Amino acid sequence: MKIFSERLIQLRKERGLSQATVAKDLNVSLGIICYWETNKSDPTASNIAKIARYFNVSTDYLLGLAD
Repeated sequence: MKIFSERLIQLRKERGLSQATVAKDLNVSLGIICYWETNKSDPTASNIAKIARYFNVSTDYLLGLAD
């Protein structure tokens, strides 16, 4: 999900957050944040929902289904 990776990076950087901060806040490993951002792994549905709530965006936005 390349669009997910791009949007995750964009949201994190817009807010001035490090990967480590996002990982800690979402209660996931730093490695999984790196994998998501480099498109090496896809997040689970529950993690997509958690990320959407964290950044206050829709899951459709994260998945590239909405702008």
